[in-house]
Amino acid sequence: MSHINTALIHQGRESATKSLSVNPPLVRASTTVFSDLSAFKASYSGKTFETARYGRTGTSTTFDFQSAMAAISHTESCIATSCGLSACTAVISAFASSKKKIILQRNIYGPVTTFAENELKKRGVHIEYFESTQELERIITPNTTLIFIEIPTSLTMKLLDVSAVANIASKHSIPLACDATWGTPLFFDAHQLGINITIHAVTKYINGHSDVMLGAITGTYAALEKVRIFSERHGNFAAPDSCWLALRGLRTLSVRLARHQENSLFVANFLQNQLQVKDVFFPALPTSPYYDLWRKQFSGAAGPFTIELVSCSEVQFENFINSLELFSLGTSWGGFESLVMPAIAHDLRGKYVLPNDNRLVRLHIGLEDKLDLCDDLANALNMLTDEKDI
Repeated sequence: MSHINTALIHQGRESATKSLSVNPPLVRASTTVFSDLSAFKASYSGKTFETARYGRTGTSTTFDFQSAMAAISHTESCIATSCGLSACTAVISAFASSKKKIILQRNIYGPVTTFAENELKKRGVHIEYFESTQELERIITPNTTLIFIEIPTSLTMKLLDVSAVANIASKHSIPLACDATWGTPLFFDAHQLGINITIHAVTKYINGHSDVMLGAITGTYAALEKVRIFSERHGNFAAPDSCWLALRGLRTLSVRLARHQENSLFVANFLQNQLQVKDVFFPALPTSPYYDLWRKQFSGAAGPFTIELVSCSEVQFENFINSLELFSLGTSWGGFESLVMPAIAHDLRGKYVLPNDNRLVRLHIGLEDKLDLCDDLANALNMLTDEKDI
């Protein structure tokens, strides 16, 4: 299919055709039955996990979702997992072992760093971090088994030159994995840029309705071989119900992202002109230091970005957050609704008090009217000059 918009509608429909329905049916099963012993043996002889074998590894619903994700990602294969974090940790774990090194980009999704620091180091895995290609070149050693990046980084919205990183990884024959949730396959063609393994928190834009926890890992069969083995041994797979709901969301991904992009660019430009906003961290803005990289690597911009407010008291900051009416306070994003949260590290959210000169807020711009969103933000920004409790 020549265009991804067409693929979003028509890929992953094999079971629909067989059931004579317009959409793939939801198939729940713990047990797969076989016509004879040869069929039973054949199901265990393959390495793709894309045929019925046992409920844990999937039903036709799972396989339809996986085939659709592989198709729109311009690659061969996909593994569906229970959530985005499980997809990240499965990829990293598959390449981690004692005395081997995993290299992570700094400032990536907090739970991934927490996993590396608190789980992998206990197992004797060496963990190192980098921010630039020069630093990456310097820390690569013969025992490096994986490089893991996120585009853009969570909260800080930083971009790397992905092609440059991919060239370094290829030169050293090291697999490159990337959390590409923000751009989705629609705005970010990860595998075309040289990324071997791509992770998506399907929980976010691909599902799009804030009612599913699901992850997806895409790549060639060869690139995902170790991840498939790890997932099989650890039971790291998704429920068919989640895959069915994500297939529903996938069909409208293109039209939803177009509205998210329109709204987020409008709101980000509005916020740049507000006296109470010190900075807007959004690579799609021409004022961003990452704007040229964004244009080179992305075909569009998604809804989450971070803003820095002017210095204010804790009461003023709380009043700003609490006075928002159209932005719900929540930690996720990618649904149709707008969200807000303090942009602080995952492990500090329950106890951290931001210093007065560092008021970072992450916004997810939803599908509401963009003028209403700006009015809501303007009213909340006025709270930064009012000490009274709301």
